[in-house]
Amino acid sequence: MSTITAPVPPPAPDESPKIRGVESVPPRMLFWQRVAMVAIVTVPLLGLAAALWWGYGNGISAVDVGLLLGFYVFTGLGITAGFHRLLTHKSFKAPTWLRVVFAVAGSMAVQGSVIDWVATHRRHHAYSDQAGDPHSPHLEPDEGVVAMLKGMWHAHVGWMFDDDATKAETWAPDLLNEPAMVKVSQMFGWLVLATFLLPAVLGGLLTMSLTGAVTGFLWGALVRIFVLHHVTWSINSVCHVFGTRPFDSKDEARNNAPMALLGFGEGWHNAHHAFPASARHGLRWWEVDVSWMLIRTLQVLRVVRDVKVPSKTQIERRVMRVKAES
Repeated sequence: MSTITAPVPPPAPDESPKIRGVESVPPRMLFWQRVAMVAIVTVPLLGLAAALWWGYGNGISAVDVGLLLGFYVFTGLGITAGFHRLLTHKSFKAPTWLRVVFAVAGSMAVQGSVIDWVATHRRHHAYSDQAGDPHSPHLEPDEGVVAMLKGMWHAHVGWMFDDDATKAETWAPDLLNEPAMVKVSQMFGWLVLATFLLPAVLGGLLTMSLTGAVTGFLWGALVRIFVLHHVTWSINSVCHVFGTRPFDSKDEARNNAPMALLGFGEGWHNAHHAFPASARHGLRWWEVDVSWMLIRTLQVLRVVRDVKVPSKTQIERRVMRVKAES
């Protein structure tokens, strides 16, 4: 006697959005990637604690301050003017030697190789604050303070532990076809080593002491990397939650003045998302944008060219859209 079984329903269609240019990280590689991320997050923090402990009893020398500020400016502008405005958004054109200088400086900020950084950031703009954005704070399904904090944690640090990877072949094919950028990317490990060693070497030579080398390493390398990391990561987290939205940007990007001052103008994030190809992010006269000051100076000196900025009409249109929606 046969039994009648109910037909097996077909599998439900996959309604999750298709995200292009993303691949899964193999388990073994993912393990070591997460180990590296733990080190990147914790080692500079331990360095900050050690520097503060040392400074409490011994103070901080002018050499240490100089190394901290000098490397902060050099590597920070490598990220903001170089990785971001030049290489990701093509906001201006620069000769190969200057592209290499920017790429080397940005690599020494220890935020990933130049090609990987550019690919990830272009993906962020393509899916800003939607599924597919690698570091949006607004993808939590729940609401409330806890959900907001979870989202900000993910945007700030947590996304670096995810098991997916952005494919450079999809998002940065132009840089993969540029030999100089490929070479700088391949040298990333050596540039990371250099960013830790150079402050120590300079601190030792300038003071002619082992103590100078140690404190140079603490302040010029570890503390500097800690501060720059969290400033950059705060553009992803803080500047998509707190601040003003004077322009229509179709996402939650915000202008945040303190982050703009710390991040060489990157905190004018709503303006950037409204006009992503603009070399200038601080679009109003009072909005300090150090990266733009550098780019503008290079333009006046005729080192860079084809610098893109929005017209007055384009800016007014974005402002009018915000007023119309309010």
